[in-house]
Amino acid sequence: MATNTIHGNNESAQPNNIASSKQPLPPAKTVDSQSVLRRLQSELMALMMSGDSGISAFPEEDNIFFWKGTISGSKDTVFEGTEYKLSLSFPNDYPFKPPKVKFETTCFHPNVDVHGNICLDILQDKWSSAYDVRTILISIQSLLGAIKKNTGRRLRSCINLQIDESSGRKDEATVVFLGVLF
Repeated sequence: MATNTIHGNNESAQPNNIASSKQPLPPAKTVDSQSVLRRLQSELMALMMSGDSGISAFPEEDNIFFWKGTISGSKDTVFEGTEYKLSLSFPNDYPFKPPKVKFETTCFHPNVDVHGNICLDILQDKWSSAYDVRTILISIQSLLGAIKKNTGRRLRSCINLQIDESSGRKDEATVVFLGVLF
């Protein structure tokens, strides 16, 4: 080990390998609330300006993190002419995590449970921060349109979804839904 003498003081010269070999850690992926706020405001403006028919969403009262949306059933589907209400709840780390979206209006569809929860890949494991509210609403509208009139296999899925497994009793609304199809 080398010793330096500066103004009568002995200092040990040790290699500073620890500091030089470590690279600074990348910053953690955090989102400040102001950037989330700006992103949601931008998405609201884009949605209002898009002119897409059959979809809309707006913040609920004065909280930009909770929205109410509507989608209309697509033409030539069993959902045509029906308007559905949705709730959208955005997490603090949006857009890195998807919003929680659920039907507030009862919807009989194989990808919607009795509580209004939606089984859609882009709202779960296929989420990307490139998606926005418009994309979500259009995707849900398309999901509804995946069931066409007189499609037997999908119809059976709808029927099976709405049967109470414990009693085998069909929900009264399922019978109404089936009446639309036949």
